[in-house]
Amino acid sequence: MPSEQQIEVYRQHRTAQEKYVYFLLAAVGAAIALAVNQTQGAKLAWSQLPLACAVALWALSFFFGCRHLSYVESTLFANAALLKVEAGENPQVGMHPELMTIASEGIREAIESNSNWASRFAHWQFNCLILGAISYLGWHVFEMW
Repeated sequence: MPSEQQIEVYRQHRTAQEKYVYFLLAAVGAAIALAVNQTQGAKLAWSQLPLACAVALWALSFFFGCRHLSYVESTLFANAALLKVEAGENPQVGMHPELMTIASEGIREAIESNSNWASRFAHWQFNCLILGAISYLGWHVFEMW
């Protein structure tokens, strides 16, 4: 059983991760708003293709951030279910040792899968944000040139 200090460190780590994801979501929203604001009243032109790529990448970043949060939520839900099974509090499993083992293994596999997907989505959330920024800067330099 983890100590109170370990639990507190876990809580702080989880809170920091969550704030980071929401920060990236807010940054993407602001970037899209900036792009829309800067092109308000402009006519479509091929020179705006890098800007369109930037906005598309930022939209993907937002999508990946939302998916990341969804998988993190699923992982936490599965973790709570695992604790119930292992404590014998699940009504379908009860205290039956074989059922507890089977249920625990299945839930652990789900947790690992959800965790892996959450990690992938977090990775792509950040990458798309950066690639969008690079595309935006390319567009901006091209427009200045």
